[in-house]
Formats: sequence, structure tokens, C-alpha cells
Amino acid sequence: MTPREPSARALITGATGGIGAAFARALPEETAMILTGRDEEALTLLAAEFGPRAETVVADLATHEGLDAVARAAEAGEVDLLINNAGLGQYGNFLDVPFEEHQTTLRVNVEAVMALIHRLVPGMIDRAELSGRNAGLINVASSAAFFPIPTLATYAASKALVLSFTESFAAEMSGKPIDVLVSCPGAVKTAFGARAGYSGGRIPGAMAPEKVAAQSLAALGRQSTVVIGPASAAAFAPVALARSLFGHAFVRASRVMDRIGERT
Repeated sequence: MTPREPSARALITGATGGIGAAFARALPEETAMILTGRDEEALTLLAAEFGPRAETVVADLATHEGLDAVARAAEAGEVDLLINNAGLGQYGNFLDVPFEEHQTTLRVNVEAVMALIHRLVPGMIDRAELSGRNAGLINVASSAAFFPIPTLATYAASKALVLSFTESFAAEMSGKPIDVLVSCPGAVKTAFGARAGYSGGRIPGAMAPEKVAAQSLAALGRQSTVVIGPASAAAFAPVALARSLFGHAFVRASRVMDRIGERT
């Protein structure tokens, strides 16, 4: 298969660290970038690595104003690669977490993803038809999309929606000049757990975000779904068995890690 041509300009959401920053560093040197996130200092530091080929948009995708600012920058920059990486979640039993925090998770993980696609992809396709090279879309979901995750119920459900939506959208875009991929990594060494309120530290066996970015970019244009990490086999196990085993295992692991965190 012919390798996918580098994009001219990419938009990366959630670029302040972790997988988002890894995507920025993994893109070819000829790719210009729009990096967006809430942390202005972190964005500025990351953009400095790339010089004039990177611009930043400080914005909160949970707000209409932030979402519009990002979309306007992408339209002005005529991006041809959209990487929806921003995501969040709150650790804890569903009823113990304020409902407003669940709403924020859904706005960022689901609504912002769909809104940016709906607004930006038509222009991306038009430009791709004129240029003769495919546009690209990567939605970062999670291996949690395949399982119920007690204490991360809303996060897991939101990623399940991203997985299902992206696979459906990829089928709708068949024949169009755009490559569509949903990336489903397992545990990754990022600050997600700490931000989510998980006190047990990093999950053993968590992979480097650079691995997720590299494998996702390599899969774009070759398949519509990529599962990265040790969860890949479990994701395709018989659904009922996998869900039951994974859900109970996660609860037990969470309790153990919480007890360890309390003692440190």
C-alpha cells in the first residue's frame, strides 16, 4: 500500500501534554500545526519546539466560545488533518461525582469531537478533492470503549460513543478523499489519572504516549480502528465475558491502588 502523504496542516486538540504533544512531535517536519488546549504556558513551551510551523489556540472545548475559537482557527488555517485528542473524566462512583463534571466530560469527549468534525470535515474534503490528496481524521478513544469501567463509567461510555460514531462515520466517508481512524489505546503514561482524581498512581504496564501517536499515524489510511497495547486481545474477546472480567478486575485493581496511595 502506498504510504499516506504528509498533511500540510494539522489541528491537534488536547495538545498540552501526553498523547497530544506526542502527536505533534510525531508529525513530519513539513506539517504545520495548530495546537490547542487550556494551559497557555504548556502550549507555548510545546510550540517553541517547532518554531513558525506551530500556532496555538488557548481554549476550553467544554464551552461554546472555546469550541468556536478552535474551529475558526482551523478554518482559517485550512487544516487537512484533524486529531481529536482532548479528553477527560472523573474517577469515582457515578453518584459521588457532581453531575456538572459528568456534563463537562461529555461536552469535551463527545460533543466537541462531533462538532469539530461536522464543521471542519466538509471543507477538508473540498480541499482534498482539489489537491488530489486525502484529508485525515483521527479520533482518540480508549480501550475503555470496549468495556464498562466502574468508577469511570461516564468516561468509558463517552469513549464507547466515540468508537461507535467514528466507525459509522468512516463507513459514510467511504469513497470520499478522507482517511478516518479511531485510536483505542490502553493505559498510557499521562497526567489523565491525576486530573481525574485517581490517587493510586500510574497503572502498571502503562505505555508511552509516543507509541500511541506513532501507531495511530501509521494506521491512518490503512484501517478504521486501531487498538494499541495489551488490551487489544481482550477488546475482541466474547463481549459478555470480557466485560464481566474487565469490570471486576478494574474495581479490584482500583481498590488496591487506592490503598497503596493512601499509605504513600
